[in-house]
Amino acid sequence: MNAPTSRPPGGVSRRTALTGLAAGAGSLALPGTGTAHAAAAAPSPSPSASASAADPAPGAMRLFADPGFDFAGLLALGAAGMRASEVGEVLTAVNAVNAAGLSEQSYTDTFRAWGDRLAAPPAGGRHAGDVPPQTRRFRSLRAAQYYAQALFYVLGTTSPADEKALYLAGRAAWDTFTRLCSPAAVRAEVPYGGTHLPVWFFRPDGPARRRPTVILTNGSDGQNVDMWTYGVSAALDRGWNALVYDGPGQGQLLFVEEIPFTTRWEKVVTPLVDWLVARKDVDAARIALTGLSMGGNLVARAAAFEHRLAAVVCQPGCVNPWLGFDKELRDIVTPDKAETNRVWNEEVVPELPPQLAFTVKKRFEIFDRQALRQARAGKVLTDLWTPSQVAIGLDITKLVDRIKAPTLVLDYDFEQFYPGQPRQMYDLLRSRREYVKMTEATGAQLHCSPMAPQQHCDVVFDWLDGTLRPAGS
Repeated sequence: MNAPTSRPPGGVSRRTALTGLAAGAGSLALPGTGTAHAAAAAPSPSPSASASAADPAPGAMRLFADPGFDFAGLLALGAAGMRASEVGEVLTAVNAVNAAGLSEQSYTDTFRAWGDRLAAPPAGGRHAGDVPPQTRRFRSLRAAQYYAQALFYVLGTTSPADEKALYLAGRAAWDTFTRLCSPAAVRAEVPYGGTHLPVWFFRPDGPARRRPTVILTNGSDGQNVDMWTYGVSAALDRGWNALVYDGPGQGQLLFVEEIPFTTRWEKVVTPLVDWLVARKDVDAARIALTGLSMGGNLVARAAAFEHRLAAVVCQPGCVNPWLGFDKELRDIVTPDKAETNRVWNEEVVPELPPQLAFTVKKRFEIFDRQALRQARAGKVLTDLWTPSQVAIGLDITKLVDRIKAPTLVLDYDFEQFYPGQPRQMYDLLRSRREYVKMTEATGAQLHCSPMAPQQHCDVVFDWLDGTLRPAGS
């Protein structure tokens, strides 16, 4: 999950179609308190008045003038509560970006330099082998955060081909962090189709026993560091196991193997459940599945078919990611592939300014290998129709009522990407269900509460603890 990329629409109608491309944002993509009513009987009939009138990021919350960059910066800043960033480091980077002139280039260069700085030994003449593991552990986690920030915007720079290298730098930092956890995360490869899903299995420090376990699912452009912030840390504190993984269109599978998103996420989750059930330290009756940002759509799809799940959390509820794209862009995509691509290439692409071209590259690389390769070559995709079919195929409107597990649906004041869809999912559910609105009153507004991940985790894990509490406890 990361930042939206839209800018104010331009003057031509075809160009305005591109302002909705930010809807693909996932991890941390993907905006209560810990005592928020996680058992609300039903959603309120209308959005809060404050959410409709106020500035979604007022005063000190405005790090950058552009709301997309601001969202990215807030995600990095909010992660400090889980030690996945440092307030001073983020604000120093923000000042440097603004001083250089806000752009994809300045943002990427600044945060990449911070990742490089923390991936290296600290100043003082130490060699890597001499750095205490306690220091190296969280330096590596923060490096992973800053590389992820740079990775999101690299396609808008003069070096888009650096995307894979930036991913690998962040991945190396993440792997270092997971090795230095106590106990170290279990690293494994779970078979999936013709490849494998990389997984990291985190366990609390303590006696070996069967424990409740949460499978943490990222969104459309988040990195593993976001899963630490939005689940692993909280799970370990509560005595839970936590499984982090890369699915198709994510992490290793996207940036290294060039495997785009699938519309059949149950085929991703089922082998993960198989792997967990076979472990002696997992309580097979208490396996939960969470999805952050667009992951809220993916896990709902999986739960409609995989009924061994004991609970599901959609953060936020998302029934149709395609509707997050602007209607004028959606109207370009018709059943006629040739005509769709003719209009795209002849009428839209020639009008694209650099910033919107970046938006297009970023939003469609996750859905199609050719689009990814063209983006890395600095080109706008020429085939709009093919990746659009994947996005369209993520519609789960007719599947939500198949979910059998208890389900928590989160919503957010000022939800940028899927407004109205959490309520729609809640209404479609036929299983035990709860709806929680994260609000600006406690600083938890915006998609995935970027400024309040601790509150966010409190709400989610309070609900999970209550839902999966063993009988008689």
